[in-house]
Amino acid sequence: MRRLFLPALFLIATTITYGQDSVTVKDYQRAQSLLSRNTFRLADNLRINPEWINETTFWFTENLNNHITYFIVDAKKKTKSAAFNDQKLAKSLSKALDQEIDPKDIFLSAVSFVDNGKVMSFSFRNRSWSYEPSKNKLAEHVGKTSVPQRRTFGAVSPDGSKLAFIKDYNLWIRETATGKEYPLTKDGVKDFGYATDNAGWKHSDNAILLWSPDSKKIATYQQDQREVGNMYLVTTNVGHPNLESWKYPLPGDSNVIMIHRVIVNADEQNPQIVRLKMPADFHRATLGDDIAERGKFADVAWSPDGSTLAFVSSSRDHKIAQFRIADANTGEVRDVFKEVSPTQFESGQESISWRYLPLSNEIIWYSERDNYGHLYLYDSRTGELKNKITGGNYVVANVEKTDERNRRIYFSAAGLDKKNPYFEHLCVINFDGKGFKDLTPEEGTHTAEISPMGEYIFNSYSQPDVPAQFNVRNLQGKLLVNVGSTDISRLKNQTQWKSCTPFSVKAADGVTDIYGLMFTPSNLDSNKKYPIVDYIYPGPQGGSIGGNWGFSPARGDQQSLAELGFIVVAIEGTSNPMRTKSFHDMSYGHMAINTLPDQVAGIRQLASRFGFMDTTRIGIWGHSGGGFATADAMFTYPDFFKVGIAESGNHDNRNYEDDWGERYIGLLKKNPDGTDNYTDQANQMHAKNLKGKLLLVHGLMDDNVPPSNTMLVVKALEDAGRDFDLIVFPDSHHGYGKYSNYMMRRRWDYFVTNLKGALHPKEFDINTTF
Repeated sequence: MRRLFLPALFLIATTITYGQDSVTVKDYQRAQSLLSRNTFRLADNLRINPEWINETTFWFTENLNNHITYFIVDAKKKTKSAAFNDQKLAKSLSKALDQEIDPKDIFLSAVSFVDNGKVMSFSFRNRSWSYEPSKNKLAEHVGKTSVPQRRTFGAVSPDGSKLAFIKDYNLWIRETATGKEYPLTKDGVKDFGYATDNAGWKHSDNAILLWSPDSKKIATYQQDQREVGNMYLVTTNVGHPNLESWKYPLPGDSNVIMIHRVIVNADEQNPQIVRLKMPADFHRATLGDDIAERGKFADVAWSPDGSTLAFVSSSRDHKIAQFRIADANTGEVRDVFKEVSPTQFESGQESISWRYLPLSNEIIWYSERDNYGHLYLYDSRTGELKNKITGGNYVVANVEKTDERNRRIYFSAAGLDKKNPYFEHLCVINFDGKGFKDLTPEEGTHTAEISPMGEYIFNSYSQPDVPAQFNVRNLQGKLLVNVGSTDISRLKNQTQWKSCTPFSVKAADGVTDIYGLMFTPSNLDSNKKYPIVDYIYPGPQGGSIGGNWGFSPARGDQQSLAELGFIVVAIEGTSNPMRTKSFHDMSYGHMAINTLPDQVAGIRQLASRFGFMDTTRIGIWGHSGGGFATADAMFTYPDFFKVGIAESGNHDNRNYEDDWGERYIGLLKKNPDGTDNYTDQANQMHAKNLKGKLLLVHGLMDDNVPPSNTMLVVKALEDAGRDFDLIVFPDSHHGYGKYSNYMMRRRWDYFVTNLKGALHPKEFDINTTF
């Protein structure tokens, strides 16, 4: 159900009544011009990425009107200055290369600064140079051309000397200096291998592990999936098809993936395996539905000396989180404390937010026990709570830095900004719960980066309709330097771009505030009535806005679709993160609610505010979980939603990976009549209610959401005698790859024809660039 378009087309004949409007090639071209690939390049300084030279200084590039200027910022001196003079460097290069170099043509690569920014090195015209701006001294580096290293899959040790990887189901080491390879384990076999990266919905050849800080040990596991059921996909080709199969557990399976935790000594002479003395754990993490987070072993933390390993064991249904500490030499495991949730426990919002502090025998723990996501300080020896650290009507979104020496925590918080509870600010607080401060108080959502030495904050902030500002603050929050801002002059001057409109409405309960974005045509006539398209992603791990509440020149094809004569809305419904625990749990156990009552209520409220919205013509579309919600909307609210496009939906969560449904619905429970607690939430059970136009889409090689999910709905619609449309992509996975533009165009066509009631250009080609 993770978000990420079949080309055999099955069409059920329908009668379409066209209105007076027509959508032209010019309209489609205008829509195309507003896709991200065409708008991002016209937004100058959309991002600024600081490259720190030392503890006080960094350099960055400013891109204005396709001209790149290099700047150096000294936070201590509170200054921003050009790194070099373009004219002088151009003259020096012209002399060295014996040809005229225009300053506007200086595009450097592999740039770095040394000696506190006094000397820079770079590559230009495939040659390496060093340059001292203050002396205008240029020199070419002459030497052997480095040989590109072959791409390798594996995890590099902290000291860079070793790379751990999987070979023949075992864990191997490659020494980076010599290329020498040797095994650390030898008893790994098929479906019972080491460091296996397979969660069913996601699988790769990467090794999932965590190196100890001293590069001597590896924390990983031996994954037991021998008795787990298989998933099958069949290729489409001339001749005998290929069968792809892999282990893919489903809700209710008696055998699911289990992990046997191990610590491996990464020494060729003594590759000892220490098995932790405990039963196998479920293949679960405290946040998300995989035991890998950003490619690393999740819920695991080493002590600095590598003597102990802290980790969390999660129950199959995510209700119990048991914190444990293991002796890395003996494998002895000690239970420290556990937390139990009546629904499902999560250890953070954006990432796992607990921290192991062995030097002070403490643990920073994340919990929503008081309805808000906050941090708590525990004694790692006794498991006793020492004190609550954070508190108030906000949630800790992410722990950015833990300063053990000064006993402070720097964290992102959501809920402090009165304008929008999803806007994040960087805050600081002491371990004892005192000294709270909002370090980035400007209105908007902030992305704050703490400098490597922990002295300064590089801060960017924006809103969905307000471009970003960039500045530097100290760790006390004092503003030191204004660095720059995003300039959208070219975007506005060279296209018909317009900003989205943020809004808030009441949820279906009439009490809870929910938020969203509206996209309207650039040539909006407020005296006309426009059909509405609702873009939906229901979560429950993140909603229709996708966590991006900052400025962006484009969001998918929302504005592009609006240009074809629609009002497009995206509403972040209830039952999603970044708010209270009760907000997130509103539809726990009933995932098929899919935020649809909130979508209906929100659209009705918006239509009462904006007279140009036509509530007799409402469409809806979504991908993955949004595909599930779209079909659900067409079956549950058939008189409200008239046209739907359901892409790659997980329409029956009994046919989707176990960790998803068991986390948000609960363990599968059989009823006396043969049904279960998942049955009524399956879309095929309600397909007979379809009244409008529905387009189903799926990739036949989808190894995330298996295509059987859509085929169950197809069968039910056919059994009920209902007309529908179907597009299949025989070679595509969960995303449609090279067919993505094709699907986008078909989506535009479908809404233009069936919701707007107009003719569209035939087979318009959405080019890569415009």
